[in-house]
Amino acid sequence: MNRPIRILVAKVGLDGHDRGAKVIAAALRDAGMEVIYTGLRQTPEMVVNAALQEDVDAIGISILSGAHMTVFPKVIDQMKQKELDDVLLTGGGIIPEDDMKQLKEMGVGELFPPGTPTPSIVEYIEEWVKEHRNF
Repeated sequence: MNRPIRILVAKVGLDGHDRGAKVIAAALRDAGMEVIYTGLRQTPEMVVNAALQEDVDAIGISILSGAHMTVFPKVIDQMKQKELDDVLLTGGGIIPEDDMKQLKEMGVGELFPPGTPTPSIVEYIEEWVKEHRNF
């Protein structure tokens, strides 16, 4: 790769718990990725606009509020509108298995529950980017 993987880590909606997102952001940074952390209370539009401006390879959404079935489809919609079809949308948090399955069918990548070893997340993102982006 001629440049580091760029990933935007976001907290969408009213979920005010960002410790997990910060841990993931630090792990991704430690793995050599450029991480843009948008902070709390972002809208899907804000996240996708930031992803576009920052020319990211992936968007990671941390969600603990239970609003994942609203947030992810809205982000997907915004990504389609902005033609970000070669950007990975992934994330993690408290998401029931059935909902994970539905979200993946909508086009969301792997979703990681709390306690997932960070090297697994790093490896997944690296592999996805290697397969889907022109590096």
